[in-house]
Amino acid sequence: MTQRPPIYVTRPHMPPLEDFVPYLEQIWESRILTNGGHFHQALEKALSEHLGVPHLSLFTNATIGLVTALQALRINGEVITTPYSFVATAHSLLWNGVKPVFVDVDERSFNIDPAKIEAAITPQTTAILAVHVYGRPCEVEAIERIADNYNLKVIYDAAHAFGVRHKGASVLRHGDLSVLSFHATKVFNTFEGGAIIAPDAKTKHRIDHLKNFGFVDETIVVAAGINGKMSEICAAFGLLQLKGVDEALARRAAIAARYRELLADVPGIACAEAWPDATQNDAYFPILVGPAYGIARDALYAKLRAEGIFTRRYFYPLISDFPMYRGLPSAARANLPVAARVADQVLCLPIYPDLTLEQVERIAALVRGQQRTP
Repeated sequence: MTQRPPIYVTRPHMPPLEDFVPYLEQIWESRILTNGGHFHQALEKALSEHLGVPHLSLFTNATIGLVTALQALRINGEVITTPYSFVATAHSLLWNGVKPVFVDVDERSFNIDPAKIEAAITPQTTAILAVHVYGRPCEVEAIERIADNYNLKVIYDAAHAFGVRHKGASVLRHGDLSVLSFHATKVFNTFEGGAIIAPDAKTKHRIDHLKNFGFVDETIVVAAGINGKMSEICAAFGLLQLKGVDEALARRAAIAARYRELLADVPGIACAEAWPDATQNDAYFPILVGPAYGIARDALYAKLRAEGIFTRRYFYPLISDFPMYRGLPSAARANLPVAARVADQVLCLPIYPDLTLEQVERIAALVRGQQRTP
């Protein structure tokens, strides 16, 4: 019997190789590989138009983007953030010598809970670093009110939020800065990459200096910048990827809808909801495996893995559970009950444009079949 190929939680969407060759030929002809070449400039313009944002600066990856965003806004002291994210969110604070202050998340969205933010503000608080988890918009209006009341900056880790719209407009327009990821696992990828969304030309200008060592010209350096530039090869790939991204997002939406249909009546399984007032990108498909399911989340994870289905426990452990954060008073699980419960129950099922509906039905059947009957 032929063994089925494994199904991973995600798989990068790739255009036909032959379609990329003309871009590579232009790079070989120009010999311009980096430093803001033709493809870099073209992709910044194309993404700004596609996403409906005023100013966009490309980066080599989103982590360098987060580190630079904090530098651009001169953030110091304490920053209120979420424990429920990929570690890069909080790591960017440590790299800038900033103290993370963790607060709990909302029951439905798994985003930072605005009701918990205000109580965590101290005289040392300078900013809020929030995450649009799974591409679901944060309560941006509530966060903005708090930030305005206490004169705080707001940075959004928008790694999951490519193409997400909130009340008819790009969610990336909220906050002082938003940071996108174009990693291979994301809905839009440039092999590796990221971007900072800025509200005005002056801020973009400062960010562009910071991502290029602080250089203004050959002899003038105005800041202690970093090398965060995207290469021409990655930018060219992004231009090609952009042509097919709407079709890829539509395919993801169909897969997510089928999962919800197939798993709607399984006791103990709570599926990701379609989010109100938002156009989602279905970057992930999380389920919560609750006590009524009959077996624990990790047991389901292991059984699916044995069948060649490689799910992921995004995001487990909590960031606050890792050694470099564990000693912070805000990191205690007792202070983060919702985030702790979600982290212990969450399982992200495979979702990517090439996943067939037959594979979706097989995965759903395995989830349904693993439930322990009374």
